[in-house]
Amino acid sequence: MSSRCASINKILPFSCVDGPGSRLALFLQGCNLRCKSCHNSYTIALCDHCGDCVPGCPEQALTLADGRVVWDENRCAQCDTCLKGCASQASPMARTLSVDEVLTQIERAAPFIEGVTVSGGEATTQLPFVRDLFAAVKDHAALRHLTCLVDSNGELGQPGWGKLLPVMDGAMLDLKAWSPERHRFLTGRSNARIVDSIRFLAAQKKLAELRLLLIPEHSDYLQHINELSAFLKGLGPVPVRINAFHHHGTYGEARTWRAASRQDVEQLASALRLRGISDIVLPVLYL
Repeated sequence: MSSRCASINKILPFSCVDGPGSRLALFLQGCNLRCKSCHNSYTIALCDHCGDCVPGCPEQALTLADGRVVWDENRCAQCDTCLKGCASQASPMARTLSVDEVLTQIERAAPFIEGVTVSGGEATTQLPFVRDLFAAVKDHAALRHLTCLVDSNGELGQPGWGKLLPVMDGAMLDLKAWSPERHRFLTGRSNARIVDSIRFLAAQKKLAELRLLLIPEHSDYLQHINELSAFLKGLGPVPVRINAFHHHGTYGEARTWRAASRQDVEQLASALRLRGISDIVLPVLYL
Protein backbone atom coordinates (compact mmCIF):
# COMPACT_ATOMS: atom_id res chain seq x y z
CA MET A 1 0.00 0.00 0.00
CA SER A 2 1.26 3.49 -0.83
CA SER A 3 0.05 6.90 0.28
CA ARG A 4 2.32 8.76 -2.17
CA CYS A 5 0.24 11.52 -3.78
CA ALA A 6 0.27 13.54 -6.97
CA SER A 7 -1.61 16.48 -8.45
CA ILE A 8 -3.80 14.93 -11.13
CA ASN A 9 -5.63 16.87 -13.82
CA LYS A 10 -7.85 14.05 -15.05
CA ILE A 11 -8.16 10.31 -15.51
CA LEU A 12 -9.51 8.73 -18.69
CA PRO A 13 -10.59 5.16 -17.85
CA PHE A 14 -10.51 4.17 -21.51
CA SER A 15 -8.29 5.75 -24.17
CA CYS A 16 -7.15 4.46 -27.56
CA VAL A 17 -4.79 7.35 -28.38
CA ASP A 18 -2.37 7.23 -25.43
CA GLY A 19 -0.35 4.20 -26.40
CA PRO A 20 -1.13 0.79 -27.90
CA GLY A 21 -4.56 -0.71 -27.37
CA SER A 22 -7.13 0.44 -24.85
CA ARG A 23 -5.50 2.13 -21.86
CA LEU A 24 -6.26 4.04 -18.71
CA ALA A 25 -4.63 7.44 -19.19
CA LEU A 26 -3.59 9.50 -16.18
CA PHE A 27 -2.81 13.18 -16.78
CA LEU A 28 -0.67 14.80 -14.08
CA GLN A 29 -0.70 18.53 -13.43
CA GLY A 30 2.41 20.62 -14.04
CA CYS A 31 5.04 20.83 -16.79
CA ASN A 32 8.66 22.01 -17.02
CA LEU A 33 8.36 23.17 -20.65
CA ARG A 34 6.33 26.06 -22.01
CA CYS A 35 5.47 24.81 -25.46
CA LYS A 36 3.82 27.40 -27.69
CA SER A 37 1.92 24.61 -29.44
CA CYS A 38 0.62 22.97 -26.26
CA HIS A 39 -2.89 21.53 -26.64
CA ASN A 40 -3.30 21.13 -22.87
CA SER A 41 -2.09 24.52 -21.67
CA TYR A 42 -4.18 24.32 -18.50
CA THR A 43 -1.98 21.43 -17.31
CA ILE A 44 1.23 23.50 -17.42
CA ALA A 45 1.15 25.24 -14.04
CA LEU A 46 0.08 24.31 -10.54
CA CYS A 47 -2.75 26.35 -9.06
CA ASP A 48 -1.38 29.14 -6.82
CA HIS A 49 -4.79 29.54 -5.11
CA CYS A 50 -5.01 33.23 -5.94
CA GLY A 51 -8.80 32.90 -6.08
CA ASP A 52 -9.29 34.96 -9.25
CA CYS A 53 -11.32 32.15 -10.82
CA VAL A 54 -13.79 31.81 -7.92
CA PRO A 55 -16.21 34.72 -8.61
CA GLY A 56 -16.42 33.90 -12.33
CA CYS A 57 -17.64 30.33 -11.92
CA PRO A 58 -21.25 30.29 -13.23
CA GLU A 59 -22.11 27.16 -11.22
CA GLN A 60 -20.47 28.35 -7.97
CA ALA A 61 -18.40 25.17 -8.03
CA LEU A 62 -15.32 27.02 -6.76
CA THR A 63 -14.84 28.49 -3.29
CA LEU A 64 -11.92 29.92 -1.38
CA ALA A 65 -11.37 28.29 2.01
CA ASP A 66 -8.34 28.71 4.27
CA GLY A 67 -6.38 30.30 1.46
CA ARG A 68 -7.02 27.48 -1.02
CA VAL A 69 -9.35 27.16 -3.99
CA VAL A 70 -11.76 24.27 -3.45
CA TRP A 71 -13.49 22.59 -6.39
CA ASP A 72 -16.89 20.95 -5.98
CA GLU A 73 -17.02 18.28 -8.67
CA ASN A 74 -20.75 17.71 -8.16
CA ARG A 75 -21.62 21.33 -8.96
CA CYS A 76 -19.18 21.67 -11.86
CA ALA A 77 -20.69 21.81 -15.37
CA GLN A 78 -17.27 21.43 -17.09
CA CYS A 79 -17.74 24.77 -18.88
CA ASP A 80 -14.01 25.58 -18.50
CA THR A 81 -14.69 29.22 -17.58
CA CYS A 82 -12.05 28.94 -14.86
CA LEU A 83 -9.45 27.64 -17.32
CA LYS A 84 -10.01 30.44 -19.82
CA GLY A 85 -9.63 33.07 -17.13
CA CYS A 86 -6.55 31.76 -15.31
CA ALA A 87 -3.54 34.03 -15.83
CA SER A 88 -1.09 31.28 -14.78
CA GLN A 89 -2.64 28.59 -17.05
CA ALA A 90 -3.48 26.28 -14.17
CA SER A 91 -6.54 24.23 -13.42
CA PRO A 92 -8.35 24.63 -10.08
CA MET A 93 -9.99 21.28 -10.87
CA ALA A 94 -6.79 19.28 -10.36
CA ARG A 95 -7.13 16.75 -7.56
CA THR A 96 -4.59 15.35 -5.14
CA LEU A 97 -4.85 11.57 -5.28
CA SER A 98 -2.77 8.83 -3.72
CA VAL A 99 -1.32 5.78 -5.45
CA ASP A 100 -3.91 3.62 -3.68
CA GLU A 101 -6.79 5.80 -4.90
CA VAL A 102 -5.56 5.62 -8.49
CA LEU A 103 -4.98 1.89 -8.15
CA THR A 104 -8.65 1.49 -7.23
CA GLN A 105 -9.64 3.15 -10.50
CA ILE A 106 -7.24 0.94 -12.45
CA GLU A 107 -8.80 -2.13 -10.83
CA ARG A 108 -12.23 -1.08 -12.06
CA ALA A 109 -11.00 -0.61 -15.62
CA ALA A 110 -8.63 -3.59 -15.69
CA PRO A 111 -10.95 -6.06 -17.50
CA PHE A 112 -11.28 -3.63 -20.41
CA ILE A 113 -7.75 -2.22 -20.84
CA GLU A 114 -4.32 -3.41 -21.90
CA GLY A 115 -2.25 -0.93 -19.95
CA VAL A 116 -1.75 2.32 -18.08
CA THR A 117 -0.23 5.50 -19.53
CA VAL A 118 0.87 8.38 -17.31
CA SER A 119 0.97 11.69 -19.17
CA GLY A 120 0.49 15.35 -18.35
CA GLY A 121 1.51 18.10 -18.16
CA GLU A 122 4.79 16.31 -17.70
CA ALA A 123 4.53 13.04 -15.81
CA THR A 124 8.14 12.92 -14.64
CA THR A 125 7.88 16.17 -12.67
CA GLN A 126 6.13 13.93 -10.12
CA LEU A 127 8.57 11.05 -10.53
CA PRO A 128 8.20 9.38 -7.08
CA PHE A 129 4.46 9.03 -7.63
CA VAL A 130 4.88 7.52 -11.10
CA ARG A 131 7.49 5.08 -9.83
CA ASP A 132 5.33 3.97 -6.89
CA LEU A 133 2.23 3.66 -9.07
CA PHE A 134 3.96 1.46 -11.63
CA ALA A 135 5.54 -0.63 -8.86
CA ALA A 136 2.09 -1.11 -7.32
CA VAL A 137 0.65 -2.24 -10.66
CA LYS A 138 3.49 -4.72 -11.15
CA ASP A 139 3.03 -6.07 -7.61
CA HIS A 140 -0.75 -6.49 -7.99
CA ALA A 141 -1.74 -10.03 -8.99
CA ALA A 142 -4.76 -8.87 -10.98
CA LEU A 143 -2.96 -5.95 -12.69
CA ARG A 144 0.57 -7.09 -13.42
CA HIS A 145 -0.38 -8.07 -16.98
CA LEU A 146 -0.98 -4.38 -17.77
CA THR A 147 1.80 -2.49 -19.52
CA CYS A 148 2.99 0.73 -17.86
CA LEU A 149 4.01 3.56 -20.19
CA VAL A 150 5.12 7.16 -19.65
CA ASP A 151 4.25 9.90 -22.14
CA SER A 152 7.07 12.40 -21.56
CA ASN A 153 8.79 15.46 -22.97
CA GLY A 154 12.15 13.82 -22.16
CA GLU A 155 13.51 16.51 -19.83
CA LEU A 156 14.20 13.92 -17.12
CA GLY A 157 17.88 13.10 -16.58
CA GLN A 158 19.36 9.62 -16.73
CA PRO A 159 19.35 9.11 -12.92
CA GLY A 160 15.60 9.75 -12.96
CA TRP A 161 15.03 7.34 -15.84
CA GLY A 162 17.09 4.82 -13.92
CA LYS A 163 14.50 4.87 -11.15
CA LEU A 164 11.70 4.16 -13.63
CA LEU A 165 13.41 1.50 -15.75
CA PRO A 166 12.69 -1.43 -13.38
CA VAL A 167 8.93 -0.70 -13.26
CA MET A 168 8.00 0.80 -16.63
CA ASP A 169 7.53 -1.02 -19.92
CA GLY A 170 8.43 1.97 -22.03
CA ALA A 171 8.33 5.70 -22.66
CA MET A 172 6.89 7.72 -25.53
CA LEU A 173 8.93 10.88 -26.12
CA ASP A 174 8.55 14.01 -28.24
CA LEU A 175 11.30 15.67 -30.26
CA LYS A 176 9.75 19.06 -30.99
CA ALA A 177 12.63 20.33 -33.14
CA TRP A 178 16.07 19.22 -34.31
CA SER A 179 18.14 22.34 -33.65
CA PRO A 180 18.51 23.53 -30.05
CA GLU A 181 17.69 27.08 -31.14
CA ARG A 182 14.42 26.13 -32.83
CA HIS A 183 13.51 23.91 -29.88
CA ARG A 184 14.11 26.81 -27.50
CA PHE A 185 11.83 29.02 -29.61
CA LEU A 186 9.04 26.43 -29.53
CA THR A 187 9.35 25.22 -25.93
CA GLY A 188 11.47 27.66 -23.94
CA ARG A 189 14.37 25.20 -23.54
CA SER A 190 17.09 23.52 -25.55
CA ASN A 191 16.57 19.91 -26.61
CA ALA A 192 19.95 18.68 -25.32
CA ARG A 193 18.56 16.70 -22.38
CA ILE A 194 15.71 15.38 -24.52
CA VAL A 195 18.12 14.04 -27.15
CA ASP A 196 20.11 12.39 -24.34
CA SER A 197 16.93 10.81 -22.96
CA ILE A 198 15.94 9.49 -26.39
CA ARG A 199 19.33 7.88 -26.93
CA PHE A 200 19.44 6.47 -23.40
CA LEU A 201 15.97 4.92 -23.51
CA ALA A 202 16.55 3.49 -26.97
CA ALA A 203 19.75 1.83 -25.76
CA GLN A 204 17.80 0.36 -22.84
CA LYS A 205 15.09 -0.93 -25.24
CA LYS A 206 12.57 1.24 -23.41
CA LEU A 207 11.76 3.83 -26.10
CA ALA A 208 8.28 2.74 -27.14
CA GLU A 209 7.74 5.57 -29.61
CA LEU A 210 9.36 8.80 -30.80
CA ARG A 211 7.01 11.59 -31.83
CA LEU A 212 7.60 14.48 -34.22
CA LEU A 213 5.12 17.36 -34.05
CA LEU A 214 4.92 18.91 -37.50
CA ILE A 215 4.11 22.64 -37.41
CA PRO A 216 4.18 24.17 -40.92
CA GLU A 217 6.63 27.08 -41.22
CA HIS A 218 7.85 26.49 -37.65
CA SER A 219 9.22 22.92 -37.50
CA ASP A 220 12.78 22.41 -38.75
CA TYR A 221 12.70 18.67 -39.50
CA LEU A 222 12.98 19.08 -43.27
CA GLN A 223 15.78 21.63 -43.00
CA HIS A 224 17.81 19.07 -41.04
CA ILE A 225 16.40 15.92 -42.62
CA ASN A 226 19.78 14.20 -43.13
CA GLU A 227 20.91 14.72 -39.55
CA LEU A 228 17.48 13.81 -38.19
CA SER A 229 17.29 10.63 -40.26
CA ALA A 230 20.77 9.52 -39.19
CA PHE A 231 19.79 10.09 -35.58
CA LEU A 232 16.58 8.07 -35.95
CA LYS A 233 18.37 5.19 -37.68
CA GLY A 234 20.89 5.10 -34.85
CA LEU A 235 18.12 4.46 -32.32
CA GLY A 236 17.30 1.04 -33.74
CA PRO A 237 13.77 -0.29 -34.34
CA VAL A 238 11.75 2.53 -32.77
CA PRO A 239 8.39 3.62 -34.27
CA VAL A 240 8.34 7.26 -35.37
CA ARG A 241 4.94 8.94 -35.09
CA ILE A 242 4.33 12.17 -37.01
CA ASN A 243 1.69 14.29 -35.30
CA ALA A 244 -0.02 17.07 -37.25
CA PHE A 245 -0.26 20.40 -35.45
CA HIS A 246 -3.78 21.77 -35.03
CA HIS A 247 -5.25 24.67 -33.09
CA HIS A 248 -7.48 22.85 -30.62
CA GLY A 249 -6.58 23.91 -27.09
CA THR A 250 -3.73 26.20 -28.13
CA TYR A 251 -3.25 29.78 -26.94
CA GLY A 252 -1.25 32.87 -27.83
CA GLU A 253 0.59 33.13 -31.12
CA ALA A 254 0.12 29.42 -31.90
CA ARG A 255 -3.53 30.11 -32.62
CA THR A 256 -2.42 32.04 -35.72
CA TRP A 257 -0.17 29.24 -37.03
CA ARG A 258 -1.25 27.11 -39.95
CA ALA A 259 -2.49 23.62 -39.11
CA ALA A 260 -0.58 20.73 -40.68
CA SER A 261 -2.28 19.14 -43.67
CA ARG A 262 -2.04 15.60 -45.01
CA GLN A 263 0.27 16.95 -47.71
CA ASP A 264 2.60 18.48 -45.09
CA VAL A 265 2.80 15.20 -43.19
CA GLU A 266 3.30 13.09 -46.31
CA GLN A 267 6.17 15.35 -47.40
CA LEU A 268 8.02 14.73 -44.14
CA ALA A 269 7.19 11.02 -44.14
CA SER A 270 8.44 10.63 -47.72
CA ALA A 271 11.69 12.41 -46.88
CA LEU A 272 12.25 10.06 -43.93
CA ARG A 273 11.42 6.95 -45.95
CA LEU A 274 13.88 7.98 -48.68
CA ARG A 275 16.57 7.97 -45.98
CA GLY A 276 15.73 4.55 -44.59
CA ILE A 277 13.15 5.30 -41.89
CA SER A 278 10.34 2.83 -42.55
CA ASP A 279 8.45 2.41 -39.26
CA ILE A 280 6.41 5.62 -39.48
CA VAL A 281 2.97 6.13 -37.93
CA LEU A 282 0.79 8.77 -39.61
CA PRO A 283 -2.23 10.65 -38.20
CA VAL A 284 -5.61 8.98 -38.58
CA LEU A 285 -7.44 12.32 -38.68
CA TYR A 286 -6.51 15.84 -39.73
CA LEU A 287 -8.31 18.73 -38.02
